[in-house]
Amino acid sequence: MAKGNHSAVFEFILSGLTDNPELQVILFGVFLVIYLASVLGNLGLIVLIQISPQLHTPMYFFLSHLAFVDFSFSSTVTPNTLVNFLCEVKSITFYACAIQVCCFITFVVCEQYLLAIMAYDRYVAICNPLLYVILMPRKFCNQIIASTYIYGFTVGLIQTVATFHLSFCDSNVVNHFYCDDVPLVALACSDTHIKELLLLIIAGFNTLCSLLIVLISYFFIFFTILRVRSAEGRQKAFSTCASHLTSITIFYVTIIFMYLLPKSSHSLNTDKFASVFYVVVIPMLNPFIYSLRNQEVKNALKRIMQKLYLAIK
Repeated sequence: MAKGNHSAVFEFILSGLTDNPELQVILFGVFLVIYLASVLGNLGLIVLIQISPQLHTPMYFFLSHLAFVDFSFSSTVTPNTLVNFLCEVKSITFYACAIQVCCFITFVVCEQYLLAIMAYDRYVAICNPLLYVILMPRKFCNQIIASTYIYGFTVGLIQTVATFHLSFCDSNVVNHFYCDDVPLVALACSDTHIKELLLLIIAGFNTLCSLLIVLISYFFIFFTILRVRSAEGRQKAFSTCASHLTSITIFYVTIIFMYLLPKSSHSLNTDKFASVFYVVVIPMLNPFIYSLRNQEVKNALKRIMQKLYLAIK
């Protein structure tokens, strides 16, 4: 390390999930299988939506971007984690760590607002079906997706600059298996009050704002569904929301636990193991949730499989 006004650290050492070599090998296999399933599931869902004309609707347009964000989100962390399972010294350069933090925050924010956008889309489709085409034109969908990515990157850049403007001079060992804001701030030897306040305000605003859109949208959706007279109609309406509600519940429960609950209620070690579910497992679950619980996706997949079977035969 070298002395300086800001950061005296040229690289960080990631503590990882465990020091046990045998357990690291087992975790490597588990993480590899989950990551491959995540890549195949998300990229497969994107391809399926692109080649299936019946899925060329705003709902599946947003779903394809959710799959892209999940793939990018997982790929920001998991490949480096897999390498570290096989390395004795789990190091990452200062700038690589900064890039990982920026990408991580960017895709988290994008996922929050994508889930909110998808909730609004379901609100329009169920509560105002006759106006759906008018209220959700392709140009509007493209604009709102572009705005989501731009805003996500802006938040990621602001938070990253604020974190890496701090001084790291006492230790460079990050108590995590990837570069995350909270354990990095815990390492800083300069005043972190402004950074912690910024993290709380921005994370709180994005979580509460996106969650509020979701809750308001589903409040009106449920009241509309309850007014449907036929049981078959209610079941069909609920089925279009079931997979989205599952994703929302899993995502927000985890993110609120990690970033918005008081830190006195859980430790960095607890956060570290919760992150495994949040960073590695959720991106794998989403494509399977939407594939197994969505009849239109299953029908599109069956048609593609039948075409491939006939082509091979």
